[in-house]
Amino acid sequence: MAEQLHNLFTVNSPNVEYKESEIISNYTYRGDTRVSVDDDGSVTVTPVETNYIFKTDTHVPKTGLMIVGLGGNNGTTVTGSIIANKLGMTWQVKSDKQEANYYGSLTQASTFKIGRDADGKDHFIPFSSVLPMVHPNDFVVGGWDINDLNLADAMARANVFPYDLQRQLTKHLENIVPLPSIYCPDFIASNQEERANNVIEGDKQACLDQIRADIQNFKQENGLEKVIVLWSANTERFADVLTGINDTAENLMNSIANNEEEVSPSTIFAVASILENSTFINGSPQNTFVPGAIELAKQNNVFIGGDDFKSGQTKIKSVLVDFLVGAGIKPLAITSYNHLGNNDGKNLSAPKQFRSKEISKSNVVDDMVESNSILYKEGEHPDHTVVIKYVPTVGDSKRAMDEYVSEIFMGGLNTIAMHNTCEDSLLAAPLIIDLAILGELMERITYKTEEMDEFESFHAVLSILSYLLKAPLVPEGTPVVNALFAQRCALENIFKACVGLPPVDHMGLEYRVQGAGIY
Repeated sequence: MAEQLHNLFTVNSPNVEYKESEIISNYTYRGDTRVSVDDDGSVTVTPVETNYIFKTDTHVPKTGLMIVGLGGNNGTTVTGSIIANKLGMTWQVKSDKQEANYYGSLTQASTFKIGRDADGKDHFIPFSSVLPMVHPNDFVVGGWDINDLNLADAMARANVFPYDLQRQLTKHLENIVPLPSIYCPDFIASNQEERANNVIEGDKQACLDQIRADIQNFKQENGLEKVIVLWSANTERFADVLTGINDTAENLMNSIANNEEEVSPSTIFAVASILENSTFINGSPQNTFVPGAIELAKQNNVFIGGDDFKSGQTKIKSVLVDFLVGAGIKPLAITSYNHLGNNDGKNLSAPKQFRSKEISKSNVVDDMVESNSILYKEGEHPDHTVVIKYVPTVGDSKRAMDEYVSEIFMGGLNTIAMHNTCEDSLLAAPLIIDLAILGELMERITYKTEEMDEFESFHAVLSILSYLLKAPLVPEGTPVVNALFAQRCALENIFKACVGLPPVDHMGLEYRVQGAGIY
């Protein structure tokens, strides 16, 4: 097992107890402030406190990661990068030697502040050390693909890695062949038909049964304690949500048994994962989690998360719009243009599949706009346009160009334009790794309040993963948060609460009151 840095980090507090196999913390949550607005417009704010007990199982299980779309650019990049890191590979990039790393991974390459040291300096620890987490080097990776290329040939087809690294990885990847996957031509672009030579035969019930068997076999053959399943395959068109078809768990299961057309492959994978007690994460923008799938996850107390990896353009947008609105500047128009040449771009060149992506990219600013009623009247939004074009020449190096036109002081206009070359799979692969690590960790965290008799898991809809996803799936009736820093703070603060530490507040009173500093 890879080194577990959490053994080097402990909290000295009466609010946390370290046991042989668990960490128990007592935490007073002060974030649930109630607001009431009277008829005359006056606002009353009432702070509310809730006491939580968090329990974290410290046993890190042997975990499998099964990727739908294993032979695609993301699947081969994730698998190859884990092998390269595990074996400590180096390769030549022009005149420089490059070492394998996990840059771009929140859990493996970022830190957060835990306090000050004896000299008054801020002290930071690796994100991965606050709680026991699976190390990516320890993942056992497998999965499905509608194409039967072994992963060495699929890696060469993707052409994401430099040649010298591909050369070293070939012998480690050539014996990995994806399992047959589900192919429903109506849900993905017709230009994918030529790749579909590795598909499960039979109706949708047969597909569901086979995926469940695949998860069971993968777990048994590799001696795994857990399996995380993640969709990184083609973007599907949106499925129609229909009464009697996919609106309840019972209807969805009956629809699969009856081979109903409007049940998508990604939803079948989600159902199979839920029934096998495996967390399922959707990395594409389609509505995999129809109401029936969400209800099934809640009934079985299995985590689901989605939708759509947030890797490049949208991540920057969620930072920039948050800044502009927070600074009292009013974005009037946001125009986002992309072109890319990988298979994702080819699939998105079809109108129905593009529409799924357009929806996930367009909603990313909504909560920030709604937060400022001074700038925006009720129902008012910036003009927001998203364009995606397929240009084979650029391959995996997606180009993203954005223009932000905003109203500033006294009716003036400000324009910000930016160009971003996103190495698509090299940005997405660390997100896949993080989603799997965090999904597994959340399975080991339970909580209890004073009103509860037993510890329970978090809500089946794992909204804590929002930082990594464009269109965060949240429990019904709860707010969607897209602002990037708020999403990261939520992750950081929840994990801090699990070890009895206070949340990030950036008040820094110790630096601002009389007696601060050295002067």
